[in-house]
Amino acid sequence: MKIHLHEMVFYGYHGIHPEERKLGQRFIVNFSYETEHVHDKEIKHLEDTVDYTKVYAIIKHTLEEREFYLLEVCANTILDSILESFPSIIYANVKIKKPSVPINGSLESVEVEMERDR
Repeated sequence: MKIHLHEMVFYGYHGIHPEERKLGQRFIVNFSYETEHVHDKEIKHLEDTVDYTKVYAIIKHTLEEREFYLLEVCANTILDSILESFPSIIYANVKIKKPSVPINGSLESVEVEMERDR
């Protein structure tokens, strides 16, 4: 089974520039995860699957309650936390988009993407 959480928006204080860490900004996160498909037929109740509201809560906490200089570290932290919390997840992918990038030029956004297999 695959589950996708699309376009989650959080406000956080991440970045290497002091103004990013002081003023904060929006971050847009997409997260996907997969469990063994052989167990799909066994899912009858919430306890039989990975509760995506709990996955969302981990991502929200990481983005809004912690601070990172690099989005790469933030992405690794999300993956580590979710894989540790949910042993039945065999694959996870996170994308963190930063729409307001302090670059001297025209750029819509920057996005970091990481994935993990067990």
